[in-house]
Amino acid sequence: MSFEMPLYRSPDFCSGILKDAPDVKLVPAKMDGVAPEGYHSTSMYPEYFRIDGSWRLPEHSRMDSSVVLSDDGSLRVVENRNLRRGDLVVIGRTEDGSEGIFVHTDGFSDNADPSGDKFVFRQGRSRETSYARDYDRLCELLEYERDHGSILWVMGPAFAFDESARHNMQRLVEEGYVHGLMAGNALATHDLEGALLHTALGQDIYTGEARKNGHYNHLDVINKVRACGSMSAFIDSYGIDNGIMYSIIKKQIPYVLTGSIRDDGPLPEVIGDVYEGQSAMRRLTEKATTVICLATMLHTIATGNMTPSYHVKKDGTIRPVFLYTVDADEFVVNKLLDRGSLSATTMVTNVQDFISHVASGLSIR
Repeated sequence: MSFEMPLYRSPDFCSGILKDAPDVKLVPAKMDGVAPEGYHSTSMYPEYFRIDGSWRLPEHSRMDSSVVLSDDGSLRVVENRNLRRGDLVVIGRTEDGSEGIFVHTDGFSDNADPSGDKFVFRQGRSRETSYARDYDRLCELLEYERDHGSILWVMGPAFAFDESARHNMQRLVEEGYVHGLMAGNALATHDLEGALLHTALGQDIYTGEARKNGHYNHLDVINKVRACGSMSAFIDSYGIDNGIMYSIIKKQIPYVLTGSIRDDGPLPEVIGDVYEGQSAMRRLTEKATTVICLATMLHTIATGNMTPSYHVKKDGTIRPVFLYTVDADEFVVNKLLDRGSLSATTMVTNVQDFISHVASGLSIR
């Protein structure tokens, strides 16, 4: 069964309240980083704004941000902290068109199959849920996206603790199923530790055996990378030939590593400023058409908040953004849905088994 892209159904702007709706109200920001009173805050859905009698859709969006009309006439979705004095900000708290704002929540709803397995609102899943169909659909999607989209992986460090998981993820990178990676210091650190010393946090990544003084291993690797000046230089200097970061760097795949207050080191490429890191992450999510979040609650929620449910292609057509979240804990996968990221498919399993199923389904193990 080949993948079929759901078709987008645009709003009917020639009928009802939308036909005679007023232009949206615009008010200039009075201060940098402060939105005007009554500002409109965006959602994950396509949102249209009536400007000079025409309904317009911002090309890029994200949740919990303001909408600005630029000097060139384009609409930009901007985090409130990035607003500048004088920016013309959309005002209005209704979403039915009566204030020139229309939030389109069912653009893909007619494409759901008759079983009720809709693109959105797939909530309440557990360990007992059958995921065989999800794996089949995901593999079909990845085959399509490899050539027609942009696949972004958001990864926790659990991959680095298992030899087969590292190998399978490396193969996915090499075969073209990865167009971007977002993670923290730990994923990269323990992946490089596995490449150099075959351990993660001092335990063998195949046998699980603890090595003598193994608690030094990841610290020694960080120290070596910092001495080299970069992960790329470390890979070349130490003859690294395996792993996730090895394949990402050698294939020149864009990646963003963001730090936390508990980081060791960190590695030179890790972004320590949280807002600089958020901006770098958003640049990757703006390109993404499929996002797969794996065993990292905070990175998953952050990514979900900045990933819209739609993507505007270069030819102006609109397609869905597919969002998967995978974790062994039911609370983690359902947390994303609770925060308003309603277009997520959740899978409750450990990520080592998940990536093994995906690699097998794609026949690249």
